[in-house]
Amino acid sequence: MRLFVSTLGKLRSRLATWLTLGLLILLMALIYLAVGATAKEAEARPNGAAVLLLLTFPGAYALILGFVLGLGGLFVLAYAAAIAGSEWSWGTLKTAVARGESRSRYMLTTYAGIALLAGIGLLIAFAVGVVVTFLAAKLAGVSTDGISDTSIFGNLPEQFLRGWFGLVEVGAVGFTIATLARSQLAGVGAGIGIYFAESFAGLFLPDIIKYLPFNAANALIASGSATGSPGGQSASRLDPNAALIVVLIWLVASLAVTAVFTERAEISG
Repeated sequence: MRLFVSTLGKLRSRLATWLTLGLLILLMALIYLAVGATAKEAEARPNGAAVLLLLTFPGAYALILGFVLGLGGLFVLAYAAAIAGSEWSWGTLKTAVARGESRSRYMLTTYAGIALLAGIGLLIAFAVGVVVTFLAAKLAGVSTDGISDTSIFGNLPEQFLRGWFGLVEVGAVGFTIATLARSQLAGVGAGIGIYFAESFAGLFLPDIIKYLPFNAANALIASGSATGSPGGQSASRLDPNAALIVVLIWLVASLAVTAVFTERAEISG
């Protein structure tokens, strides 16, 4: 517990923590406000009325969550990779080992802190998303009466938990890549490369790509709308319950590789 609390304190003071959350919220706000400002013009186009669904409550709640999860996966992966890489390049892992900490326990505890912050960030981004969507709806002249309709809230807690689990999984992949490379830049670059590789390959190999980290994580949410699945068409998605198993396998395998590599790696010098 002492190590975990110390880890949270360290992560809370890192610029990357606040920058990652801030960029996610800023990008979401820009997109939604742009939709609100141009909704009247978009409505006149073919299928333009569908744009207004983004701003119409209570359905907008689920779409906001899907947006945060879809885009947030890439941000969490980059953040986890940056933290893991810094443990090697900044020498903090070496310092921890020198004072008697277990190598693998230190790295796994660091990732546990990242996972907790990912959940907190998810809640914050969702709350901000609701406010931004409300403002965008006002800009577009869309009624916001449905914002008080709580009928959709019944399955949101489960969707939150599933979504958070997906974020934890893709973050673990980035964390492991950066650990193996011992580099922030390599971890972030490789993680982003995996994201876009899945997006591209999904056009040709959907039955295979659906088992890869991002697609499996996105499939955890039963609703196929606005989840930002990289290249995934809903027809080729895993069943949400099957996706739980696939995501668990990726998560456990990633952290196991991190633990084994860290125990055996040369960190002196």
